[in-house]
Amino acid sequence: MPELTNKPTLDDFQKYVTELEHERNFIQQTTIDKCLLLGEEVGELFKAIRKSEGLAVDTNSTFTEVGDELADIFIYLCAIANRKGIRLEDAFRKKEEKNHQRIWKSI
Repeated sequence: MPELTNKPTLDDFQKYVTELEHERNFIQQTTIDKCLLLGEEVGELFKAIRKSEGLAVDTNSTFTEVGDELADIFIYLCAIANRKGIRLEDAFRKKEEKNHQRIWKSI
């Protein structure tokens, strides 16, 4: 079973996801498979948010915790990045450089 250090880096998380995918036989899933699964998890996050915010929900429906859904989304995000050969920390830093050049204002 893969293990994370006490203070994992983003690279550590990406490596961990690769290891768990091998262990669980998910490594053969394609990028498209992972994107579809990510979409499902985003829907489950929205459902969990609705419940946590006290909005009307179907009482016959099952709900999970917001944190659980965010973790699932993070796992799929790492898996997609791994399949595309993207180091998430680099992508984040590069995108933030672009964002710092933008002018943000309310309309």
